[in-house]
Amino acid sequence: MHIQNLIVENITVFKTDDSLKKVIRFFNGSAFSHVAVTENDIFLGVLSGNDLENFVEDKNVGDHRYNLDSFFVRKDTNWLDVLEAFARNEANLLPVLGDKEEVIGYYDLTDVVSVFIDTPFFTEPGGIIVVAKGIKDYSFSEIAQIVESNNARLIGGFITDVRNDVIQITIKISSTHLNDILQTFRRYNYNVLFGNNDDQFLEDLKQRSDYLDKYLNV
Repeated sequence: MHIQNLIVENITVFKTDDSLKKVIRFFNGSAFSHVAVTENDIFLGVLSGNDLENFVEDKNVGDHRYNLDSFFVRKDTNWLDVLEAFARNEANLLPVLGDKEEVIGYYDLTDVVSVFIDTPFFTEPGGIIVVAKGIKDYSFSEIAQIVESNNARLIGGFITDVRNDVIQITIKISSTHLNDILQTFRRYNYNVLFGNNDDQFLEDLKQRSDYLDKYLNV
């Protein structure tokens, strides 16, 4: 997926000799989290809107040079790494650098996410399953084998959480009849966290629980 056409060139890039008054006006007039700063047309870092209350109008951007964050992407950075940079830096605006370390524009998170949402993972009809397993025990090839052995097609999948050496994976498959697939995941020792509403295992548990409640209330 190519996203270079999403690079925005009309958002301000500040210089170290610009007044902080301009920066304050920029953040107050937008919802952007960061903005790029250059010195002699070379990227120096980014100012964060979270520091707005510390800006003094009669000082220059250069007075905050040692407080600048330093993150950016390149024009040839792939879209997954761009999304990772957004998430890792809790930003909604990323400077894009050229070959001479100059700022050639920005990626806006809204634009990049809209492209992601237009991928087959979201647009193709199918079912969603969320599974969890030990980080050393899971395998995407095994996940694909489980899905395909149940006469379904794996549309896509990605890691959505890692915590305490347990990895959470969200997958989308071509079928909405998930019961057999969910049972197979359990046989392979995956913990099924979500499987649409077509999970007979959970339905059986609910029915048994209802029966037990009725029995205890007799």
